[in-house]
Amino acid sequence: MTAVLVVERLVKRFGGLTATDDLSLSLVPGEIHAIIGPNGAGKTTLINQLSGEFFPDEGRIVFDGRDITRLAPHERSLAGLGRSYQITSVFPDFTVLQNVCMAVQGHAGHSFRFWTPVMRQRGLTEPALAALEQVNLADRAHTPVGALAHGERRQLEIAMTLASRPKLLLLDEPMAGMSHAESESVVRLLAGLKGRYTILLVEHDMDAVFALADRITVLVYGRAIACGTPEAIRNNAEVREAYLGEQGELM
Repeated sequence: MTAVLVVERLVKRFGGLTATDDLSLSLVPGEIHAIIGPNGAGKTTLINQLSGEFFPDEGRIVFDGRDITRLAPHERSLAGLGRSYQITSVFPDFTVLQNVCMAVQGHAGHSFRFWTPVMRQRGLTEPALAALEQVNLADRAHTPVGALAHGERRQLEIAMTLASRPKLLLLDEPMAGMSHAESESVVRLLAGLKGRYTILLVEHDMDAVFALADRITVLVYGRAIACGTPEAIRNNAEVREAYLGEQGELM
């Protein structure tokens, strides 16, 4: 199967710190590939390089058959690479639907019609409502974002990413700061997207990772020490030691 994303020997340095160390990985269509590792392992630095926030010092990134190593973030987005961030980035004074409409408009690259109310522009509202249906927020479409719970805001951000019709989703800790019930809701959401989207998931919640991932890559000090199925990773002594400092259980 042809890979959607290929990362080849990626290196990123910040002064004397090597945050990404000769890292290679690939994603095949429809899989959820999780990136895990202790704090400071380089997970978000990797995501930043994939999304174009940082350029690598060495190596290359190939997305959908195209070398995107030096493309700007907006060019990657237009090519089909969508990203959500650790910290939710939404407009709290707008409604849920208005937020997603703005995401649709931004990706389409056209301006709002100056004399036409946004909610009457079907080219914006229809794909926005479809994205909200996918994340189970359609019934909250006209709710101000400021009234949403934290977990619902994360669902909204995923809807805004889906509205760009991505070929690959980069999800950076989507369960961060959530209650157990909110995390379970997002796990169900992502499970429903599985197979329909290719997803690179960075997450600290090990229950979520092992419930969702088809494959897991483990980073330690910017280097991949293991890559495999959840079962293989769970039973990997080097991975357990990296997390626990001793032979123990990941979950």
